This record gives sequence, C-alpha cells and structure tokens, in this order.
Amino acid sequence: MGEAEVIPLRGAGGRPRPRPTPRRRSVAGPPPGADRDGAATSGADGGTVDDQRAIGSGATDPAPAPLVPAGPSELESAVVEVADFLRRRLAGRYPVDEFGFDPDLNENVILPVLRPLYERWFRVETIGVENVPAEGGALLVANHSGTLPLDALMTVVATHDDLPTPRNLRMLAADLVFGMPGFGAVARKAGHTLACNPDAEKLLGAGELVGVWPEGFKGIGKAYADRYKLQRFGRGGFVSAALRTGVPIIPCSIVGAEEIYPKIGDLGPIARLLGVPYFPITPTWPLLGPLGLVPLPSKWYIEFGEPIRTDEFEPGSADDPMLVFNLTDQVRENIQQTLYRLLSGRRNAFLG
Repeated sequence: MGEAEVIPLRGAGGRPRPRPTPRRRSVAGPPPGADRDGAATSGADGGTVDDQRAIGSGATDPAPAPLVPAGPSELESAVVEVADFLRRRLAGRYPVDEFGFDPDLNENVILPVLRPLYERWFRVETIGVENVPAEGGALLVANHSGTLPLDALMTVVATHDDLPTPRNLRMLAADLVFGMPGFGAVARKAGHTLACNPDAEKLLGAGELVGVWPEGFKGIGKAYADRYKLQRFGRGGFVSAALRTGVPIIPCSIVGAEEIYPKIGDLGPIARLLGVPYFPITPTWPLLGPLGLVPLPSKWYIEFGEPIRTDEFEPGSADDPMLVFNLTDQVRENIQQTLYRLLSGRRNAFLG
C-alpha cells in the first residue's frame, strides 16, 4: 500500500461530493402535427392538416425519433465512486496535511456516515449560514451539550453541507478524545486537533474554519435540569487566539442536543474507575444496555450569529486580560440569548 502524500496546510474549504442524478429519457424533434412555428394546425374533421395529407397520399407514419441513451444509474455511479476511492487508498494517492487531516477519507467515509443522523434522525435546520465567511480564517464558538458530543459532529456536517461554499470545520478537542483507542486516529483523519492555542493559531493563520466548544465537559455532562444554561467559558483562550490572528468570531447556538441523552444521574465511582469525567444515567442507559446508546430523535436548530470582528483591536491586545474577559463574556451572552430565542419559538423538543 502506498504512503499518503503530505501537503502543506491551506485554507481552502472542502468540496461537496458530487451526487449523481439520473438523466431522463427525451424524444428529439417537435411534437407530431406541429407547424414550422411549433403550433398544431387542425383540419375540418378535427385532425391536423399534416395527418390528412398523410392519409390521402397513403403515406405511412414517420419513424419515431431515437431515444437519448440514459446515463448511468445511481447504483452504477456509487459503485464507480467506491472503486475509485479504494484505488486511491491502495495506491496512496490522497493528500494529508501536517495535522493528519485526510480530506479524501472525510469526504467519502466520515461525512456519509454522519449524514443520516443529520438529515433524517435529528432533521437539522441551519440559520444564518451567510454569517460564516466563504474563505479565510474564522473561529466558530458553540454551546456544548448532550452527554455525548454529537453536537460537535453535527456542526461539522452543517458547515460542509449547508453553507453556500462548503468548508471543513477543524474542531479543537479535549485530550481525552485523542487518548481513546481508535477515536484519536479517526479525529486526526477528520481534521481535528488538540484544544491548545498553538494549534488553534496555526490553523486560523492558515485560513481554516476552526470550531471550539469552550464549556468542555462541564457543558456536555451537565444534568438535564440545567439544560440550555451555559456553563463558564474557561479562561478565554479561544478569544486570545482569534485576537492574535485577527479572525472573526462566529457565535453558534445549537438547540436540540440537550434532549438526545437526558442525564438524570451520574455514577462517580465508575467514572473514576474508567478515567472519564462522568458516567451518565439516562432514562434508557444503562437500563436498556446497548439500545440505550441510541439518541432520542430530537429536532435540531443550528444558528450562526453575526461575526464579531477582532482585527480592529491594536496589536498585543490578546495579552490584555480585561479585553479577553469582556470579549469572552460578549460571545457567551450572545449564544445564551440566541438559545432563549430559539427555545421560545419551539413548540416541542421532538417536532420543533
């Protein structure tokens, strides 16, 4: 098996995977009985003049025009795509960047696995897609919830599939993700990296769209009674990274993730034994065993807010703790108020 080609980090967004559309069969030529202008001319007995002439002269009906050959079916196109993908993988003809991001694998394996959840199970609707820049560095900051981080994965699909210009969201994830067997390698292949300022600044400086969930485990593991109440946004490290690179901050508000695994309890001793932040108890887990891992089909909304510019501040402003604190609080308050607004317009957690 060939080795993957390593390419330098660049800021171009991903391309949408082409979806084949079957061609319809069509008949060439004007409809029977049409004159030179395309209109049919009727005779006295209700038939067209051309028909009467043909009958009177004993002429036979003209031969039908040949059908346009139909294009390949969806199944055939899918087989060809899979074959091409496997050929590239075996030959090592696929690029990866210095963080391990594999766009080919992300486009053809990871995103297709997530799309059924996004489109059919959670029925995600996106709002404010025009607020995400089509190119250049930007930092997307979102609320975190749901016991398992499916909200982050659904945001990855949203930024790729629903934006006018598809972009690959490069998430900043906790150390625990990259320490889990199997998960760390897949996360790297999907384009994600450690939640640290050096990596964030390098990605932003290269023109990438970077995502951060500053509530961390405090947000994702909070009790169901505290749903949609934002936790503390850390020390504002994401704001300082945006200030140093001069990129806009995009507040992102996610409604629906709180209901997928309603956390009603926590088994602390088991969590400490496994080395995880919490071991949740939900209405279906661990009571129903593996079946309890199926998320409830809540209706989701993802809203991208208006960008908060950081290029207007003076150089060195990232070292001003008061400015960093104020911007962090502004982003947090923006997301919290948007959550309240979205919730006020929602009739039901599962019907929207």
